[in-house]
Amino acid sequence: MIYNQFDAYLEGEVLSADPVQLVRILYRAAIEATGQARQCLREGDIAGRGRAIAKASAILNELNLSLNHEAGGEVSRNLAELYDYLQRRLMTANFEQVEPPLIEVENLLSTLLDGWAHPAESEPET
Repeated sequence: MIYNQFDAYLEGEVLSADPVQLVRILYRAAIEATGQARQCLREGDIAGRGRAIAKASAILNELNLSLNHEAGGEVSRNLAELYDYLQRRLMTANFEQVEPPLIEVENLLSTLLDGWAHPAESEPET
């Protein structure tokens, strides 16, 4: 299998990433997939829209599965509920063939990504 330079870079980034970096990579990938779904919707590419939404949904599923509810407590439970909500919005966008739920998902994922940009800054000092 031949990889282009971007794929090789991404593979290297994933293999060398710490857990926080992996979360950010997944958020960026979900945002990109949601943006692709919006583009496909505007172009009338039904199959492409479906693939992009399925990719974003799969990423959200992986993020949900990675949650540690024992260690994460309320934050983990809140994220699980948010991921579930985002997946339902993706399904709505796909079934109704409308863009607003995709915009909402993209915005919420961007907010989450921003929150993970500097997680150490939000931790209280000991």
